[in-house]
Amino acid sequence: MMVKLGHDLETALKEQASRRGIHPEDLALKVLRDGLLPDAPLEPRDEWERGLLGAARDWKVSLPDSALSSEGLYE
Repeated sequence: MMVKLGHDLETALKEQASRRGIHPEDLALKVLRDGLLPDAPLEPRDEWERGLLGAARDWKVSLPDSALSSEGLYE
């Protein structure tokens, strides 16, 4: 399969790949995999976990480790 990218998307892909030190094709595959292939679903072990997972939303954001320390909470 071949995908034609517009100039702006191709430029952004090359810039991001360069920042990460990888080939643009590898970055494009990673983005497609992450966006299209679902992760294995979590299986809750009890009612509490079932409720927690039911209320959760996947915002595709990871907090840095510093944000999880007591000092990081108040910055």
